[in-house]
Amino acid sequence: MTDENRFELHLPSTLGAEKAAMAFAAEVAARMKFPPERIEDLKTAVAEACLNAIEHGNRQQASTRVGVRLIAGPDRLQIAVHDQGRGIPGARAPDIESRIEGRTETRGWGIFLIESLVDEVTFESTAQGGVVKMIIYLEKQA
Repeated sequence: MTDENRFELHLPSTLGAEKAAMAFAAEVAARMKFPPERIEDLKTAVAEACLNAIEHGNRQQASTRVGVRLIAGPDRLQIAVHDQGRGIPGARAPDIESRIEGRTETRGWGIFLIESLVDEVTFESTAQGGVVKMIIYLEKQA
C-alpha cells in the first residue's frame, strides 16, 4: 500500500448489508497487517455503525444508501459511515448508567460499543445525513 489509500462501498439500507461492510473493512485491515484482535474490533464497530445508519438514519428504506469510506494510512485506518437520513428527532447518546441499572431499555448500546472498540470516534449530523467517523490504529492506543 502507498502512504494513503482510499476505498468506498455503497450499500442498500437493508439489514444484512452490514456484513459486506464488515468483510470489506476486515480485508483492508488485514492487508495493512492489523493484528487479528484489532480486526475483530474493527468489524464489530463498522457493523454497528452501519446498522445504526440503516435502522436509525435511513429507517430501513432500501432505496437509500449507506456509504462506507476507508482511508488507509501508514499506522491507522480511518472509517466514515454515512447515511442519508435526518436522524431521529430528540435522539441523544444513551445514558449507559441507567441501562446497566435496568432503569431504561437495553437497546442503544451501539454508540458505547463503537467508542469502546476504536481509538477515536465522532458523530456528525449534516444536511446530507449522519456520519460516524472512526479511527483505529495498528496498535491499540492507551
